Amino acid sequence: MEPNFHNILEQGVEISSSGTTGPAKTIKRTPKNLLVSAKTAIEAQSITKQSRIYTCTRMTHAGGLLLQSLPAYTLGCDIKITKFNAFTFLKEFEDYSHTFLPPAMVQALMMTKDFKTCKLDGKFFAMGSDPVPAKHIQAFIDKGATVLTNWGMSEIGPCVINKKFNPGDIVERDNILGDTKWCDYKIEQNQLYVKSDMCVYDGWFNTGDLVYVENDCIYYLGRK
Repeated sequence: MEPNFHNILEQGVEISSSGTTGPAKTIKRTPKNLLVSAKTAIEAQSITKQSRIYTCTRMTHAGGLLLQSLPAYTLGCDIKITKFNAFTFLKEFEDYSHTFLPPAMVQALMMTKDFKTCKLDGKFFAMGSDPVPAKHIQAFIDKGATVLTNWGMSEIGPCVINKKFNPGDIVERDNILGDTKWCDYKIEQNQLYVKSDMCVYDGWFNTGDLVYVENDCIYYLGRK
């Protein structure tokens, strides 16, 4: 069922957290916060009025609702909201430009017979929610897709730290957060702190994620 995007933009929304920052809870996102987050998501993913969005992740979570669907709605894009099915995904996605898949869905899709022969030229895949293996990114860009590895949380973004991979790139390392930061950030004792108008909290927010930086790129180590 498609959410009432208009009401969400007018009244705000509560997003269910995955529980990675402690017990699972709901996070209130205000209309102002949503608009700032949407603007960043649009720019980071090159979403335009002509983009067509295929959403197959839960709309109660930030990845499903806020990463592509709500930002695309603000531009008047065509949006399809459905349940993920690895065996029908490629056929259904043919007429769409953008989607978001967490690693479990990517792995399921890669296991299908159709994936071995598919072509993904011109398609945009955001990947995240859990650490993204390099083999997932490589498999998709080798088929012509653009892949954005993305980090965000229920409390911020969700399009916050990411890296874009294009066809022809070589992916050498797992668990990349990214080299493009749409927030202020600092790292203390390997813990990632972020600050942004996209965050529901003022000041520095301790994400609880352990990371390290190499060549200005942030990589994930684990949870505190």
